[in-house]
Formats: sequence, structure tokens, C-alpha cells
Amino acid sequence: MLLKIRFVVLLLTICTVCKVSAQNNPVVKTDKGYILGLTENKIQVFKGIPYAAPPVGNLRFMPPAGHSSWADTLSATKFGQVATQTSGNKIIGSEDCLSLNIYTPKADNHKRAVVVWVHGGSMTSGSGKGMNGHAFADKDDIVTVTINYRLGAFGFLYLGDVNRRYAESGNCSVLDVIAALKWINKNIPAFGGDPQRVTIMGESAGAKLISAVLVSPQSKGLFSQYIAESGSVQCIRDTVTAKNERMRILHQMGLGPHDALKLLTMPADSIMKIQGIVCEGIGGNSFFGPVYDGEVIKEDGYKYAASDRFPRIKALIGTNEYEAALFFYRNEDLDRNNAAYLRSLFGDDYPMVYAKYHQQLKTDSPYAAGVKVLTQYMYQMHSYRFAKVLVQNNIPVWVYRFKYDDGKPFGARHAQELQYIWNTRDVNSITDSAKKQLTINMHGAWVAFIKTGNPNIATLPQWPGYNSNTRQIMAFDTTDKVIGLKEVYNDTNFPSQVFMLK
Repeated sequence: MLLKIRFVVLLLTICTVCKVSAQNNPVVKTDKGYILGLTENKIQVFKGIPYAAPPVGNLRFMPPAGHSSWADTLSATKFGQVATQTSGNKIIGSEDCLSLNIYTPKADNHKRAVVVWVHGGSMTSGSGKGMNGHAFADKDDIVTVTINYRLGAFGFLYLGDVNRRYAESGNCSVLDVIAALKWINKNIPAFGGDPQRVTIMGESAGAKLISAVLVSPQSKGLFSQYIAESGSVQCIRDTVTAKNERMRILHQMGLGPHDALKLLTMPADSIMKIQGIVCEGIGGNSFFGPVYDGEVIKEDGYKYAASDRFPRIKALIGTNEYEAALFFYRNEDLDRNNAAYLRSLFGDDYPMVYAKYHQQLKTDSPYAAGVKVLTQYMYQMHSYRFAKVLVQNNIPVWVYRFKYDDGKPFGARHAQELQYIWNTRDVNSITDSAKKQLTINMHGAWVAFIKTGNPNIATLPQWPGYNSNTRQIMAFDTTDKVIGLKEVYNDTNFPSQVFMLK
């Protein structure tokens, strides 16, 4: 009898604990139904929320469609599937990948600033869960959203010339981001966010993708601020290049130009294996990207950005001092196999880059010249071109250069700034004084911009808006300071499109 009583007491205790735990987890009503989240680090987190229907079956290569409603409360306690991609020698993820994650101080009626993170990864890898939204939500009172979008062929394969049903297929990923922004605008008030204070932010391929989103008229009014780290509109390509990219994939499959629609029913793994071969090596950095299809992106990005149709946003734009040092190694030489290496990065644009490299050799070592020239042609030139056009259109722009080298030659490489902006540590635990101050300044400036539309904070020198005459930028280094660039390199013969196949 005593044993039975003890069992009942234990059962009641377990049930009570489970009930209390369930009560602590937030439930929010969205336009499609209720969702159940988690309490993490004293904030509320919702993972794997579907913002569009799974783009599978008849929806492959189609714009994102609305998700159906659900009757029961949907569990949003685990990250959704990453987009189909290669990881080493494996194929991972799923075509059913269109989900987002929300980190909010509290799902209440407060109207907090919102930041939407669009991940990088050469348009072929990565996921929203790759960055920890606690970085901005826990202490900075910012609602942070990270999203997945379709990658590689599933996000950027152009089929508009094959069948008008797929006129927008080259921009599926652009439309994915726009669909996520529409979902956020409609639902974010229930999570304590303000749809009128949305900042889109991305790095590398993420910065390039949000730039394509920015110059698509379909995104107008969905956000008010833009943070582009190491990327601009240089990723958008013409339809001739897009068709030739498709032909490379078909050729690798042993298919002809009239077999493109066979990709509609081909297993995802088979497409990914071929894509992995075509994008092997450094060339995968440039191969996929949005398309000037006349549907989603209707005109040259610079022309649209210079027009009175362009949205009245605020922008924070920057690059790193030695971006290309991440991809170009000390034992490499652009004089050796230059055609193969540079053609994989720039396509038919490569001779101009090679000519500049030889000019740079007059003052620099082969390695230093390679890093400098590749950094200019892959990243810096395009970010400064875009900043100039925005400023000329009376768009407030702040420009930065990440120069901190951590004691290593050419250390300010591509993506090195992320650890300071996305800091999830207690800054007081950082023992290196330079790293500590850099973290305080960079994270603080980004928080200020997201919240107020201005990156100026007390621990930094006054950061002026950019203009093409004084060219003043914030240099993040051992000591952060404002510098005026003597010149901004711009090869006027080099097109806005980095990768071109004619």
C-alpha cells in the first residue's frame, strides 16, 4: 500500500513539473495558427516556423507559395531542415526548408526593433541556425529573426526561357527572402516586434542576396534599414550568363539544352552531386546568384537604386581589408594557371582582373598583389560603387572597413568581423583589451543602427555619413577611428556583374 502511495505521489510530482515547464514555454498565435516556443536564457525562442509551403513536387523552381493553416498548436522548439546542400562528400538537408527562427525578449505588445539575418555561404551552403540570435535578443532588446532560403540550383537555376511558368526560377531565393519578410511584417507584432522597424542584415552571399532583394520592387516597404557586410549587387547576372550556367549543369549530367525540364523530377541528391562537381573549388563562390529576369529584378540594380522609385531606407555598408586572404593561399600565384583560377571566379571578366594583378606586381609581392586585387574585384569596388549611388540618391549611408588583424599578416579576412558583431559572451570575460573594445564598439554600433538608424555610440569617435567627396569611413582596428580614404579604387571598364559567361 505504501509503495502504491509513493508511486502516485511521484506521478503527481512529475505531472506538476511538466505542467509548470509547459506553462513557462510561450504560445503565440500567427496568421496560420498557434505555435509553441521555448524559454532559453530567459528569453523566448521559436524555431523552425514555416513561412511558406514546402517548395517540393510541382512547386520546385516556383516562387514560394503560402503555407496552409494548422488546427493544433505547432511545436516550434527545434530548428527546421536546412536547405539541400553538400557538406563534404555528403548531401544534407531538404527541399522542405523554408522556415525561420525568432528570438524575442518577450512575445508581448512592445514594439521592439527587428533584425532579420540572411546567412552567407556562396549561395550554396549555410542556414539560419548558423548564427545565434541570442546575440541581439538577450541583452539588447532586439527581436532577432534568422531564416533559411533555397540554395544552389533550387534557388537560382534560370528556366524562364524554357517555360514561362518558371519565369522567376532564377530568383526563387530572392522571393524566399521577400516571403519571409512578408510573414514577419504580418506576424512580428505578436512576438513583440515592430514591423515598421525592420532591418535586413547579411554577410558575404547573405549581403549579396539582400542587395538583390533591395533592388527588387517586390520588397519595397517590407524593411526600412539594410546592413550589407562584404557584398552588394555584384552577384546579379544577366540571363545569358544564367543560361550558360544551366548548360554547364546539364552538360555534366550528360543532357542537352532541350532537357532542362527533366530537372523538375530528378532526385534532389542527383542534382546536388552534379552541382558539387560544377562548383568545385573557388569557382563555387561566384557560380550561382540572382538573375536580371525582368520579373523579380526588372532593371540594373544601380539604375533602380538611383531612381525616385527606390525605397527611403538607411544603410550600413562595409568590407574587410584583406577579404580574399580567406580564399587565396600563400603558395598560390595568379601567374600559374591564372586562366583556370580567375575564370572560375569571374568568368569572361577575368582578363581585366589579371591585367590589374600584373600592374600591382610593380609594387607588391605576388601574394600581396593577389590578395589586394581579388579583394578589390570580388568585394570592395562593388560596395563602394553602391554606397556612392545610394548617397547620390539622398539615402543615409555609413561605411566601415574592418582592419583588425589579430596580430596575423593579412588577418582582416573575409568574415572575420562576424565574431565581434555577433558576440554572445560577457564582454568582461574577454581578456584581450583590444578584442574587448572592438567587440564593444562593433556590436554596439550595429545595435544602435538597428534600433535608431544611426550607428553612433559613445565609445566610438563621431562616425559621419558617407559621401563621395570626403570618403570618410569608420576603420575598426586596434584603435577604432574615422579615416578619409585618399581614393576608392574603381575599374570603370569592369562591369557591375562579377561573374559573366557569354
